[in-house]
Amino acid sequence: MAKVVGPRGRKVRILATLGPASDSREMIAKLMSAGADAFRINMSHGDQQAKAQLVQAIRSLEEESKRPSTILFDLQGPKLRVGRFIDGSAEIATGSRFLLDRSSESGTAERAELPHPELFEAVSEGDRLLIDDGKIRLRVAAVAPERIETIVEVGGRISDNKGVNVPDVLVPIPALTEKDRSDLEFALQQGADYIALSFVQRAEDVEEARRLIGDKALLMVKIEKPSAIERLEGILAHADAAMVARGDLGVELPPEAVPALQKRIVARCRELGKPVVVATQMLESMIHAPTPTRAEVSDVANAIYDGADAVMLSAESAAGDYPCEAVHMMDRIGRTVESDSAYAERVHFTATPAEPTTADALAESAGNVANTVGVAAMVCYTSSGSTARRIARERGPVPLLVMTASKTVARRMGLVWGVHAVHTRDVASFEEMVAKAKRMALRTKLAGPGQRLIILAGIPFGHTGSTNVMHVARLVGDELDDYSA
Repeated sequence: MAKVVGPRGRKVRILATLGPASDSREMIAKLMSAGADAFRINMSHGDQQAKAQLVQAIRSLEEESKRPSTILFDLQGPKLRVGRFIDGSAEIATGSRFLLDRSSESGTAERAELPHPELFEAVSEGDRLLIDDGKIRLRVAAVAPERIETIVEVGGRISDNKGVNVPDVLVPIPALTEKDRSDLEFALQQGADYIALSFVQRAEDVEEARRLIGDKALLMVKIEKPSAIERLEGILAHADAAMVARGDLGVELPPEAVPALQKRIVARCRELGKPVVVATQMLESMIHAPTPTRAEVSDVANAIYDGADAVMLSAESAAGDYPCEAVHMMDRIGRTVESDSAYAERVHFTATPAEPTTADALAESAGNVANTVGVAAMVCYTSSGSTARRIARERGPVPLLVMTASKTVARRMGLVWGVHAVHTRDVASFEEMVAKAKRMALRTKLAGPGQRLIILAGIPFGHTGSTNVMHVARLVGDELDDYSA
C-alpha cells in the first residue's frame, strides 16, 4: 500500500519564500515539516541555475513525503531606479529643489540621473515621486523632455540605485521586461505551478502574460499599484489567483488605506473563487527575533478570519535568523484561529453567491448538508481543479479531500483553502468512486468508521467541468448507507 500523508490540521495555507536562509534541501525539508504548504521562488535575486536546484530539491522531497509540492515563481517586473551618486550617496534637504535628468553623470545633493525616459513623458506638475520605499518624497514642480524639477517634501540621504515609486501615474511600461520573459520561459520549463506577475497596472498586462503562459501554469497577479486597484475587476478577470502585495501598496498609498483594500481584494477573490494570498511583513520582526510582536500575530489572524487562502512569509523565511520558527508560528496562529468558536461566523462575512450552474449549486449545498448530517469530510474528484476551487470558495465546515489523476492539478491545490490533495489513479465507475473515496478518507485519517463523507464528482468521469453528483456515504465496514443527489 502506497504511503498517503494526512492533512495539516488547518485550512489556511502557508506560502514560504526561499532564500539564503532556506535554500538547502535540508532547510526546505524542515520548512515542510514545520507546516509550509507552498514555496515562493523570488526571481529578483539569484540566477536561474540556483533556482533550478531549488525546484529539484522541492520535487525530490515531494517524492519522499508523498505530499504534492506547490511552487510559485515570482517575476521581478520593471524596477524604476535613480542612478549612481558621487561617493555613493548624497544628503538632500527638505524644502530644497532637486533635479532628475537623463544625464549619466554621478548624482549630487542637487540632481540625479533618472534612466527611465518613459517617466519624463508620463509625470505632470503636482505628481509625487517616492524614493527608497517612500523615505524621500518629491513633488514635481515642472517637466521638460530631459528634466523633471521637483521640490523635496521629505528629505534625507539618497544613495545609488534606490527605487522610485510613482503613485499618481499610470506608468507606460509593460509589466514584463526582457528579464521577466527569460525567467518566465525558465519557470515554465521547470514546471512552475503558479507564476506571480509584478507591476500589474491594467488588464492588458495580464493578458500578455496569459498568452505566454497558456495553461502551463496558473497566473497570480500581485496587487501592489494604485492603478491596479482602480482596474481590479478587469485584472482579476484574466487571472487565476491574486496576491495582496502590501509592501508597495503601503508605499504608494497612505498606510491607513491598506487594511481596507486588503479586505476588499480578499473578499472579491473569494466571490470569484480565485485563491488569494496576503503577503508582506506579516511576521517581520521574526527576521531577527525568535518570536513575533502581538500586532503581527493579530495581523496574520485577521487575514485568516477574512478567509484568505494563504498567508505568506517573505524575508522571514528567505533571509531571517528563524525561518522554521516563523513557519511554525504561522501554523500555530492558523490552528488557533480556526479552532475559535467564532471563526465559522466571521469567515462567512463575505457572501459567495453561486453561479446558475449545477456544479456551483452542489458546491453550495455541500456545506449545508455537511452541517445537517454531521459529515467528517468532503471528497471531490477533479481533472482540472475547478470543482475543488468551487467547494473551497464556500469555506465549508469540514476538510476537503481532493483526488485527481493529474499531478499538476494536485500541486496547484497547495494554495487553495481547506484542501488536502492526493494524486491517485482515476476511477471508471460510480461504485469505484465511492469505494476509493472511503479508503482514502480512512488512510488520510480524515474520517473513521461510523462517520459520513460527502462525495462530489462528475459523471461520466473524465469530463472537465461536469460535476453533477453529490453522494453521502457512511464508513461502516463494507456496508454503504447512502443518499444521492
